[in-house]
Amino acid sequence: MRRVITYGTFDLLHYGHINLLKRAKALGDYLIVGLSTNEFNQKEKNKDCYFDYDKRKSLLEAIRYVDLVIPEENWEQKVSDIEKYHADVFVIGDDWKGKFDHLEDLGVEVVYLPRTEEISTSKIKKDLNQG
Repeated sequence: MRRVITYGTFDLLHYGHINLLKRAKALGDYLIVGLSTNEFNQKEKNKDCYFDYDKRKSLLEAIRYVDLVIPEENWEQKVSDIEKYHADVFVIGDDWKGKFDHLEDLGVEVVYLPRTEEISTSKIKKDLNQG
């Protein structure tokens, strides 16, 4: 079984998120999503989520491409998660290109997927604030 792991906030879930998850799942048989906790988002990413962790987790669990959702509580846990869940592929958006190449030392394939150009949570929030 080929296991894929990815991470994100997945707030205001939109079709760009679905595209990312679909393409990530296509790289393997089992998709694990590390979902950033509210505390991690506030402390490390300086952003507040519209939906709390439990609601975002429920939304992700309802998506057919997602097999398991785990909490992401810090930047460093990616190494231990890859080892714990025996991940074969680490997937992240290409806006992070090069930032996780070091994970290849763990024997995991690192894949940077292109974002869906015309959509992002930041754009949605900006557009809604202009309305």
